[in-house]
Amino acid sequence: MMFWFIVSAVILLFALRFRYPYLISEAKYAGRIARSMYRTTKYLKSRPFYTLLDRFLDSVQKHPHKAFIRFQDETHSYVQSDKQSNKIARSLLRHADLHEGDTVALLLGNEPMFLWMWLALAKIGCSVALLNHNIRSKSLLHCFTCCGATVLIAGAELQDTVEEVLPALREQGISVYILTDHVTTEGMESLTDKIALASDEPIPADLRANITFSSPAAYIYTSGTTGLPKAAVIAQLRLWAMAFFPSICGVKSDDVVYLCLPLYHSAGFGVGFCGAIERGATVVVKSKFSSSQFWDDCRKYHITVIQYIGETMRYLCNTPKRVSDQVHNVRMAIGNGIRPEVWRTFISRFGHVEIKEFYGATEGTLGFLNYAGKIGAVGRVNSFHKKIYPYALVKFDQEQEEPVRNSEGFCIEVAKGETGLLVSKITQKVKFAGYARDPKQTEKKKLYNVFEKGDVYFNSGDLFRTDHENFLYFQDRVGDTFRWKGENVSTNEVSDILTMATSIEEANVYGVTVPGYEGRTGMASITLKKDHQFEPDAIFSHVTTYLPSYARPRMIRIQDCLAVTCTFKQLKGKLVEEGFDPAAITEPLFVLDETVKSYRPLTRDTYQSILDGHFRL
Repeated sequence: MMFWFIVSAVILLFALRFRYPYLISEAKYAGRIARSMYRTTKYLKSRPFYTLLDRFLDSVQKHPHKAFIRFQDETHSYVQSDKQSNKIARSLLRHADLHEGDTVALLLGNEPMFLWMWLALAKIGCSVALLNHNIRSKSLLHCFTCCGATVLIAGAELQDTVEEVLPALREQGISVYILTDHVTTEGMESLTDKIALASDEPIPADLRANITFSSPAAYIYTSGTTGLPKAAVIAQLRLWAMAFFPSICGVKSDDVVYLCLPLYHSAGFGVGFCGAIERGATVVVKSKFSSSQFWDDCRKYHITVIQYIGETMRYLCNTPKRVSDQVHNVRMAIGNGIRPEVWRTFISRFGHVEIKEFYGATEGTLGFLNYAGKIGAVGRVNSFHKKIYPYALVKFDQEQEEPVRNSEGFCIEVAKGETGLLVSKITQKVKFAGYARDPKQTEKKKLYNVFEKGDVYFNSGDLFRTDHENFLYFQDRVGDTFRWKGENVSTNEVSDILTMATSIEEANVYGVTVPGYEGRTGMASITLKKDHQFEPDAIFSHVTTYLPSYARPRMIRIQDCLAVTCTFKQLKGKLVEEGFDPAAITEPLFVLDETVKSYRPLTRDTYQSILDGHFRL
């Protein structure tokens, strides 16, 4: 009797697996979401509000001597990191006169000090603006100003960058601290010498007693679709959502997480660092991604979880093959933007690593996770997930750059297999915090009366489609942003910088696809001012001075006039289609050449060299 019962059960399981091949993975996914929701509800009800900092402090008590941060040949335990952040907090309390609710801007690279600094400021009850250390001049000043910070803390190697904007900061009465023992520039103060002299005694919790789930924890910058970078408000509850993501992926407390993505991004900071705090795990911090050192680091530090963007995975696959390619402990990779062919190559070459491809925007209200491992997908339509975070894919008019509406004025959901704009419902439970000090841009991300009168949805600006198995696939971005080298590039920002050059009258910036590269590389169609010539050396100097490497236009096309709509919006579609082939374009073309520090004519030979991968962009 028992034998036949077991046989029947096995047959039933096989039948269910055949009929519902993703049943087990969906059950695990739903279970992990349910657990994270239960814990979130528990934290929301606690008085005072249980923050991610409290989670870190609990880990300090639970396993004080466990490695928390590894950097180069240094290892810092949980308790050592706790004490170091106490010293930083006390030095800032004394010298910077910080209080609960203040905002401090950090301009630091990937290093332990970045993580200790955030912990220290959280202990005081301050929010932290995470500045991109690649930006300069106008963009840097804008990013600092829009977050409302009263203090700027910068790494010693970035002192020259700060000095460029120091007069403007001094006019605003901003306190500037450099992480060095000695500084002579007027308007700046050293900080590491003060930290060394501070006590490492615990910081009283009453200094942060008024922090709630809606209090800003951080400001993370996003290019969005227009203009200069915007500071997305990351409230304490939103930070918890980011921190829970690795848990939903299956990361455990005994995992070792490799942080080689920038800590000023939501992936590195929110998912990587904060996720490790939530798990009580160890992080290995790398100053920047290096494809040649990546696997050696994984072996050296016994890495089990890595983070990626599509470009980094392609770089790894392009490195010379080694007999040790599959000699590592990496079991999971969390990230987004990996192409199907790169995904297959990565698994084939480096062994069985669970690829946890996901989709999410820093300021967005929902995300997707490819929990089933379907190559190319970013997630799957899941009824449990959709009930909690309502969303839809709606028809979108690319020319008008707005959703298509029916005769009643409501949006139209696309059919399965058809590409549509992702919109997610904004509710009391699922809120959109928007951008700091920018109500206009915050409002532009909202869509009203989407499916019924009075409803409000978040406009992701991203296009998706679903297949016959309900898997979701990212298709493209709409608006004026493209992605290159893992960064979002705002075309309007680059245009503004270009037109600051002496010889350029107008600039239309867009992204073009290049074989062998992820995303789109920047190209600019420009017109020259009357009686001015194109100055390759001067333009190269201009863009390298004012734009980070990933935002610099790799190709420049010179036109007599720029095509615009009747409302004077620049037309990009045809330019994107024409690309940068000198055989198809009669107008002058130039390409940025780092080796000669200039823009040089883009000839047919150079064009072929780019396609062959010999000329690197």
